[in-house]
Amino acid sequence: MRLLVWRLLLVAVGAWAAGFVIYAETLPSETPPDWRRTDAIVVLTGGADRLGVGLDLLDAGAAPRLFISGVDRRVDLPGLLKASGREAADYAGRVVLGFSAGDTVGNARETWGWAEAQGVRSIRLVTASYHLPRALIEFRRALPGVEILPHPVIPEHVKQDGWWRWPGTAALFLAEYQKFLVAWARDWLLRKLLPWPAGMVDEVGA
Repeated sequence: MRLLVWRLLLVAVGAWAAGFVIYAETLPSETPPDWRRTDAIVVLTGGADRLGVGLDLLDAGAAPRLFISGVDRRVDLPGLLKASGREAADYAGRVVLGFSAGDTVGNARETWGWAEAQGVRSIRLVTASYHLPRALIEFRRALPGVEILPHPVIPEHVKQDGWWRWPGTAALFLAEYQKFLVAWARDWLLRKLLPWPAGMVDEVGA
């Protein structure tokens, strides 16, 4: 019996390790050349490069409006844009800030509320490449009727090429992989055990 337990443990550890390598190796290393226009761009706060990418997409006409989820309540739009070298007057009526989200689940719920109110049926989701797999799980559950176009941002400080040689990047990927597994398991349980519409499931699982 003890031998069986050890074998099962080794299999579990091996599966976890293999999954981590697959996760790290399959992260997008560049933005895909998909420039379809969407109803909105959604930027998730948490990285310095994400807002700049979102604003560049807005300037390029990738969508008519930009929603920034998870903004600190102490920050206003003029201050946020000034920090990015932009003038608020240039984005009047086109950029909306969301202040209620504190994590990725909150980002998805906050975006769902805004998208429902605005009649948004397609979004371009802008976040870091290592965060994108987990974000897609949460957003696809929270916004089942909305087309989601992933737009990964590759932060300069993240060394995706040869990530195992960079302790900081490897630790970042490992932490995000753990969160991804939790999000995947949570999503699977919610879909299997709670046969309710997506909006109700999201409320129960919050």
